[in-house]
Amino acid sequence: MKLKSILTLAAAAILGLVPASPLTAADEHDHDHAAKAGPTGGKLLTEVEPHAEFLVTKDKKVEIRFVGEDNKVVAPAAQVVTVTLGERSKPTKLTFTKDGDKLVSDKTVLEGNDYPTVVEIKADAKAKPVRSRFNLNLTQCPTCAHPEYACTCEHGDHAKKDEAKKGKK
Repeated sequence: MKLKSILTLAAAAILGLVPASPLTAADEHDHDHAAKAGPTGGKLLTEVEPHAEFLVTKDKKVEIRFVGEDNKVVAPAAQVVTVTLGERSKPTKLTFTKDGDKLVSDKTVLEGNDYPTVVEIKADAKAKPVRSRFNLNLTQCPTCAHPEYACTCEHGDHAKKDEAKKGKK
């Protein structure tokens, strides 16, 4: 019975009756997520509600601020944030404590530049985590006021991803 179903689907796909690849939730996601910086110039993480701003300070600590739809800071509630960065074989894990309207990392970011970063945010200690992955490139963008990881220009990583999405449609 399985073989017959598979053959029927394959024939339908070949004849163009069924799309070759089904639409995913990301394909149907239709509102604008053009690259925007957070209120203090950091990377805006839109995977979580309220959105979160990821900012590396001058002293190399990470600050996380939660941001409402109006791009204004919202005080953190019971969110639990961890950041893992660096090579998989020797990652560095940052944890956070509340400091006024933001969360501040317990350690500084690694020496060097442009390494894999995963930000994990839970609404509370028992909630399922939401993850955001990106390369932390601390180089200053030559055309906007933000570091490359938070760049809002046409040349940034986000622009390449947007172009790739347009090419798939």
